[in-house]
Amino acid sequence: MWFVQQVLFVFLFLLFFSKYLKMRWKARSLPPGPPPLPIIGNLWTLRCNRHPKTLKKLANLYGNIYTVWIGETSLIVLHGYKAVKNAIVSHSEETAGRPVSNFLRDISNGKGIVMSNGHSWKQQRRFALMTLRNLGLGKHGLESRIQEEAQILVEVFEAQNGQPTNVSKFIVNAVSNVIAAVVFGHRFSIDDPTFQKLVAINEHLIDSLGSKWGRLYDAFPWLMKHLPGPHQTTFKNQKYMQNFVRNEIKIHQQNGSPMEPDDIIYHYLTQMEKTSGDPESTFDLENLIQVVIELFVAGTETTTTTLQWSILFMLAYPEIQEKIHKEIEEVLDDSVPITYEDRKKLPYTNAVIHEIQRFASIPGTGTARRSIKNITLDGYPIPKDTDILPNIESVLHDPKYWETPYKFNPKHFLDKDGNFKANEAFIPFSAGHRICLGEQLARYELSIFFITLLRAFRFQLPDGVTEVNTKYIAKEVLQPHPYKVCIIRR
Repeated sequence: MWFVQQVLFVFLFLLFFSKYLKMRWKARSLPPGPPPLPIIGNLWTLRCNRHPKTLKKLANLYGNIYTVWIGETSLIVLHGYKAVKNAIVSHSEETAGRPVSNFLRDISNGKGIVMSNGHSWKQQRRFALMTLRNLGLGKHGLESRIQEEAQILVEVFEAQNGQPTNVSKFIVNAVSNVIAAVVFGHRFSIDDPTFQKLVAINEHLIDSLGSKWGRLYDAFPWLMKHLPGPHQTTFKNQKYMQNFVRNEIKIHQQNGSPMEPDDIIYHYLTQMEKTSGDPESTFDLENLIQVVIELFVAGTETTTTTLQWSILFMLAYPEIQEKIHKEIEEVLDDSVPITYEDRKKLPYTNAVIHEIQRFASIPGTGTARRSIKNITLDGYPIPKDTDILPNIESVLHDPKYWETPYKFNPKHFLDKDGNFKANEAFIPFSAGHRICLGEQLARYELSIFFITLLRAFRFQLPDGVTEVNTKYIAKEVLQPHPYKVCIIRR
């Protein structure tokens, strides 16, 4: 028995040591980074997540391009605008791949847009972009839907009668109904239990992607598949979403295609018919289901979180809120719905909206890419099929491009004459070939919702509350801590 234990110990030691040597051999030409441990890599250093503060500390130690190991997989981290731009803008095509995240791959079955690559990704993304334009992005159609939900949100806020209120639920309901109209062709009643379950599942799916359980699944899928934990709930929720979307598709099929399709599902079903005999087509039922889920999940989370931050910052900086009120009063007609074009008439308000996105850094560290060709970054040869993380949070707080990177300052987007000015380092939706699919939709929603609410209300702290917590909760997106606000009609 003692001999068997010795043999087993030696075997395990040699296994771990060989894997360690393999990692060190691979790392010899990669950018520097913290020494990895066998099997787990740098998961201990990272605490099983990609917290912005941790990545910043590593950048201070190893430079603006460094390597960490997720299990036995290397990840090149890019810190600051120069390093990020060099990778995803200057080498946009070469870094257009998506890493095969074990967790996301098993959730999505490799379908959809987020986790696909190559021909399938190009077809699905091109279709989604084209369809969003056809549905009226930038035209009257979709804009009127956003205006409708913004007005409903105004009525909901007014019904709170100035009492201390947590607005998160109301905001997510409004934003979710915009994207529901885009993908399903109809909105839901706020009291609809199915809608509320979809919203809850949506929140859980986003949270699970940035969780320790998700990171552990990425590193050890062969083990985590069989272990209980919150990640198993994620798979159950994904199954519910798939079944819900599948039922919506059946309803669309039973109703027949209208002369002018008015949602993603109808457009996709039409595309499936057009390409049914094409062997190169990737338009099928499973891709349709995943595309709809991705648009609903991602289309809800970014705008919802940004609007939550928006109101919080109005509480934290009442003098900024007053300047916005003054500008809106001087420029806009109270009786006319807010349009996306109104932002051009409101340079200060537009600057505040941009500063909210910059300062809060909603996407956090962003989503990783994968090199599809051999490239060189900052003198380091990066082989094909290497995972790369452009740290978006580090770009939005890069001191070389922002005068006060860790201070909320709308002047970042204003020139000396008070006119709006752009900043090349403002990339809250990332950049390059993998820029966020819903970027333009999110911009429309954020501008219309924010200006509509600030025209209608003054946001105040509840009696007895004197401080505002503007620190973030580091999840897949950087979220504000829960707060309450008194909503006063202007």
